[in-house]
Amino acid sequence: MRKPRKPIPAQQRALAQHLGAALKRNVALAPRTSFRIGGPAAFYVEAKTPEALATAVRVARRFDIDYFLLGRGANILMGDRGYPGLVIANHAQAIDVYGTCVTAASGALVYPDLIDAAVAHGLSGLEHYVGIPSTVGGALWQNLHFLSPAPARERTMFIGEVLESAEILTADNERRRVDVDYFEFGYDQSVLHSRDDIVLSATFELEPAPAETLTRIMQENLRWRAERHPPLDSEPSAGSIFRKIEGIGAGRLIDECGLKGLRCGDAQISPRHANIIVNHGRASAADVCALIMHAQRCVQAETGYWLTPEISFVGEFAPVTRLAADARASTAQPATS
Repeated sequence: MRKPRKPIPAQQRALAQHLGAALKRNVALAPRTSFRIGGPAAFYVEAKTPEALATAVRVARRFDIDYFLLGRGANILMGDRGYPGLVIANHAQAIDVYGTCVTAASGALVYPDLIDAAVAHGLSGLEHYVGIPSTVGGALWQNLHFLSPAPARERTMFIGEVLESAEILTADNERRRVDVDYFEFGYDQSVLHSRDDIVLSATFELEPAPAETLTRIMQENLRWRAERHPPLDSEPSAGSIFRKIEGIGAGRLIDECGLKGLRCGDAQISPRHANIIVNHGRASAADVCALIMHAQRCVQAETGYWLTPEISFVGEFAPVTRLAADARASTAQPATS
């Protein structure tokens, strides 16, 4: 991934001219990510409609300004030195329901906003993803997934299964409506990983279902997640750090290497879920990177498997201090602020 560049003065003037008063400078990003980690954005703009989102992206592209599209800020680690270019915060959140279809702007939260709207109209297909921090655009980026309803939970269900179509801004700055096949969905994968397309809105085709059934599934899934995942409100994280290793599981390998509970500063490999690193208050991106690299080295040395990060590394990072090779899980209590 190419290191993002700071806009030169001419580019800065272009941003100010075309984005006007909406453009902000030196905006803190840590509070805008689920990890609560990272430095500031040199330039920042909030897009509250699909049209405003398309405009901001077109301006950045026209003047060759590096930009990052920020949704809910999950599944990313923002560098301690922040983002030197333009951060476009996607706050386009309109939701419309007509018949069995639900259309949502790409900045709408999957939970609670999108799911609650569907359930309120007795529509099934989105309730499986309750409790997962994601915008609609982020959900399509990673083909959001969760296990099928209890008690069976015999397969993984993907949001691509209920996507009917989406409006995108193409890499050529054209607004197009595309169907589900365009996204080439896979596990944690979509065509958006390899194409510079931006999702502006998405339409989901759902099915009628009794409200009590939808509510039961939501409650079961929320309980399942609460038993296995650290709570985001008290233990901020980016979700799973490493990609799934089929048939084994990255978390299991980390656990077998005795790394649950290992700390670097205020960053800790969660004692509850070994594939999640949590922030106990003042963790830095460098702390998280140190734990990531240590886990990779240990797992490879002891099992032969290499752990590939699932999260995205965004912005500029400070140097990382290597953890001692003989580091073991710490029983230290979380730091208090």
